[in-house]
Amino acid sequence: MNEPLQDNEIEELRQQILNAAENRFTTYGYGKTTMAEIAEDSNMSAANLYRYFQNKQDIASECAERCMCNMNTRLREATLKSNLSAAERLHAFAIEAYYYNLEMGKDSPKIKELVDFISQKHQQMVRQRIEAQIALIAEILAYGNQTGEFQIPDIISTAKTVYSTLVIFDVPIFTGMFSRDEYELMAKNVTNLLIEGIKKR
Repeated sequence: MNEPLQDNEIEELRQQILNAAENRFTTYGYGKTTMAEIAEDSNMSAANLYRYFQNKQDIASECAERCMCNMNTRLREATLKSNLSAAERLHAFAIEAYYYNLEMGKDSPKIKELVDFISQKHQQMVRQRIEAQIALIAEILAYGNQTGEFQIPDIISTAKTVYSTLVIFDVPIFTGMFSRDEYELMAKNVTNLLIEGIKKR
């Protein structure tokens, strides 16, 4: 009789499944991926796969959540560098969001299907992603107040407005509409306009 798996072994298997599923979803599309294919790519039987995930939707949800966490980590690393001013941090936010989505679109040709699935079936997850990015922008704005660059009486409300202005850099479907040079110029112009509105007078 096999020994029961330890918690860390179970987590390793779950990550193995998510890796295989993410590769399938982003290469062939969510709709054309089956549980049997994910199981095969994970080197296990389909019956064994169901011990770790109830269905394909559950797997897709965790893949999307992991992707969102990766993006938030990259944004924080790019924007919260100690040598950047608050204005430079806002610019870094727009540029890094664009770069991340650009890379996802190039490396994962079917990513839009996964994004569409999450947008339709798990709107709360999308909202959490947006809230995390608004919170990061709020940190940048608060830092600007602290350094004397900005003069913002209501940081949270302003952070929401700033996010809505920068959302074009944060949505994958927009990345193919403009060239890289156009996007970088747009990021510079938009953030400069924002900074002009919130800088300390």
